[in-house]
Amino acid sequence: MNPVRAQAIAELTAPGQPYELREQVLNGRRLRTFVNAPASLRVLFESTTSELSCITYLDEHFSFAQAWAAAARIGHVLVHDCGVRPGDRVAISMRNYPEWMLAFNAATSIGAVAVAMNAHWQADEMAYGLQDSGAKVLIADQERLDRVAACGDLPGLRVLAVRPSKPLAAGVRNLADLTAAAGEVPMPPVDIQPDDPATILYTSGSTGHPKGVLSSHRNIVSALMSWELDRFIGEKVTGIVPPAPAVQPGTLLAVPLFHVTGLHASYLAGFRAQRRLVAMYRWDVEEAARLIDHHQLSSMIGPAAVTGDLLRLAQAGKYSLASLQIVGGGGAPRAPEQVRQIGKSFTQALPGTGWGMTETNAIGCGIGGQDYLDRPASSGRSAVVLDLRVIDDAGQPLPAGERGELLVRGASLFQGYWNRPDANAQVFIPDADGAWFRTGDVAYFDDEGFIFIVDRIKDLIIRGGENIGCGQVEAALLMHPQVHEAAVYAVPDERLGEEVGATVHGDPALDVDALRDFLAQHLAKFELPRYILKSDEPLPRTPSGKVLKRQIRQAALAQLQPGAPGGA
Repeated sequence: MNPVRAQAIAELTAPGQPYELREQVLNGRRLRTFVNAPASLRVLFESTTSELSCITYLDEHFSFAQAWAAAARIGHVLVHDCGVRPGDRVAISMRNYPEWMLAFNAATSIGAVAVAMNAHWQADEMAYGLQDSGAKVLIADQERLDRVAACGDLPGLRVLAVRPSKPLAAGVRNLADLTAAAGEVPMPPVDIQPDDPATILYTSGSTGHPKGVLSSHRNIVSALMSWELDRFIGEKVTGIVPPAPAVQPGTLLAVPLFHVTGLHASYLAGFRAQRRLVAMYRWDVEEAARLIDHHQLSSMIGPAAVTGDLLRLAQAGKYSLASLQIVGGGGAPRAPEQVRQIGKSFTQALPGTGWGMTETNAIGCGIGGQDYLDRPASSGRSAVVLDLRVIDDAGQPLPAGERGELLVRGASLFQGYWNRPDANAQVFIPDADGAWFRTGDVAYFDDEGFIFIVDRIKDLIIRGGENIGCGQVEAALLMHPQVHEAAVYAVPDERLGEEVGATVHGDPALDVDALRDFLAQHLAKFELPRYILKSDEPLPRTPSGKVLKRQIRQAALAQLQPGAPGGA
């Protein structure tokens, strides 16, 4: 490690310092934990109440104090109207409304487990998530209420409506009516321990249904404090301490809250920093630029597709984006050229990014400023509370420059997959200090400790920051009675990084447009294949019967080249 960086870490994490670290064994895992961390998300929220702006959505505004009071009313409803007890699951499924954030604060502050459901899910996927998590309550907007109505019987589920625009179905209650009836009430008292469960976020795997990632309060708070520590390490290493801002820092919520980029990096990281959040209903680059200009926002975080859109608008000069200081990345890597263009195209903003997973609560490694401009293909150096290792096929650690699978362990690493002991057995490698988590990513370290993610072992597509399991899309294709075989793969896309491609073999009468209509009933919109190619012959397979997906993908990419027969 760079000696200047090592010295900075030692000073900032020493005994008596705000970011003091200690090593302890918790639940069989040896961890480096923050001595002065809030004990729970509830403590985080309650200790940061102020009259500064917290949430803005259209013409609605909440200060930090008002957000806590509003969350307390929802917490009262959950406990006294819905019977929620510590450990019960409360599912949230809606657009980025203030109610999403307030419901999350409430659920985690009464000891419940907040289940952040993918708002793009269709009825089948919603039913799976609600049943798998065992949710006691669902808090949903009208679009999601319409979908859950098609889920069939979900016994024991209480449904609370947010911003309904239609008459409520039998048994569904309006959350606003219930909180208004509650009046001004305190958050219901509950004793929450750092290692109590706090969240379940679903992440797509390479096969089957999405898996629920279970994280504790300590996992999440460790990630939030790790970002703070990273900032101070950077200041000590560079010797550059930015002046106190003239106005309250603000960030644009440009990505969904059901992802850790939106929930952790954009929203939760703002509490101790007293950073205001301006939420968007959905991504629209013109509206994003207008909001940044109007509210003089200082930061935004998004996958390459989002920051690329903003970069092109900035170059057009239509809006002043001079207030931006940070253009962060997450969810998917940026092309090196986009990194360089960010450094050139904004008045003062420097690019930043990192590698993290839902399973690590968004942290892992990070890079920004000149380091990122110098190494645009790198994801940065390891977070201090985590250990990263690259291993070969035999499980042995590899030296710098050698590629292998990336492993991670540490304080922000999730507890395990919800109700999936089989999956946990596959991804955790036990050792004397607990367990390493297998990320499925191929990576290497350089001689200075910067990590480069170069490939994926898992059969995943990352489309604009959304993880899409190929197996799940293949399963949906094979539900169609005229599809006999299907292979799903990533197709490079300049804006989104990757698009979904599929090659299918089936009845000669199979109609691709009709197949698309069929898939729209079973998959989220972002999971729908942009490219569907029909094969007259059965798909090629190995002697053991495994589909030769790499061969199929190469043939498809050749066919999709401009000018090729049937090409894009």
